[in-house]
Amino acid sequence: MPNFSAKRWEKYKGTTELERELAMAGERDNPESKQREAAEADAMSADNARADADVTKLATDLEDLRQTLLRRQADFDNYRKRIERERSEDSKRTTARLVEALIPIVDGFEHALAAHREAEYENYRKGFELIYKQLMDNLAKLGVERIDPAGQPFDPHQHQAVDRAESTDKPDGTVLQVFQPGYVFGGRVLRPAMVRVAVHPTNASKFSAN
Repeated sequence: MPNFSAKRWEKYKGTTELERELAMAGERDNPESKQREAAEADAMSADNARADADVTKLATDLEDLRQTLLRRQADFDNYRKRIERERSEDSKRTTARLVEALIPIVDGFEHALAAHREAEYENYRKGFELIYKQLMDNLAKLGVERIDPAGQPFDPHQHQAVDRAESTDKPDGTVLQVFQPGYVFGGRVLRPAMVRVAVHPTNASKFSAN
């Protein structure tokens, strides 16, 4: 079937195909008809071009929107991770301050337990030992690690040498005695262990008391 514009279709609506063919043949020989057909073709082409441009613009807008949403999602994820990290760090700092406040109390328990070993203090010792154990268990649950390096190599990052002793029985730099244990929390040394370090006579200047 020949291509008809809407106007031409209305014009020939109700006619037979033969009548339409004859009418169109007559129109083709008419200059005005040719001009009209050309104008209609140009209008249709312009309409199609506008439709294509609208579709292209819509596709571009949709892609821009998708990219914007992806950026917003990435920004939100980064913000959420940063907030979670800051909260975790704040929690660790708060716990570290609490542990630092409890360390002298732990020292007090240990001094009390070491000072009274007489039989008449046995009942008191049992009570102190129970409280001390509960305190140390709770510190361990928080992630606190005790530094008690007797017999281990001296580590300047976790130990503080407050005394030295010449020795040929132990390897050079071995911790001979722990005067005060240290503590670590979250990878940070809250207090270094106070120690005595073995030094060979030839290396006596290597480890000095701080």
